[in-house]
Amino acid sequence: MGTGTELGRVRGLGAAKHGPHHWWHQRLTAGGNLVLIVWLLASLALLPGHDYASVRGWLASPWAAVPMLLLVLNTFYHFRLGLQIVIEDYQHGASRVALMLLVNLFVVAAGATAIFAILKIAFTGGSAA
Repeated sequence: MGTGTELGRVRGLGAAKHGPHHWWHQRLTAGGNLVLIVWLLASLALLPGHDYASVRGWLASPWAAVPMLLLVLNTFYHFRLGLQIVIEDYQHGASRVALMLLVNLFVVAAGATAIFAILKIAFTGGSAA
């Protein structure tokens, strides 16, 4: 038999007590990404033109900017969760800590840049300046 109580094994809680929570977050963000990517593709397909001005004007609308922000947040969180699993499974010691720090810094920097770009377009009303 394994270690731990029988109730703990039935609930699927290991020593860290957060495995199912992490697993559910990955599945929920994957589902959210699927819905948001379908929305993005459908929205882009319905645009009258695919030039810079059309896409910029479309993104200036709150009906496009808010779901786009949700897509960026959801995608980067899902990305971080996936890389965390890979790093935890294959790295040990100080390299694990360093890689997790690098992943977290990258996700925050790239996500903040994308969010800033979306908000800048949304608040300038699609103007080219």
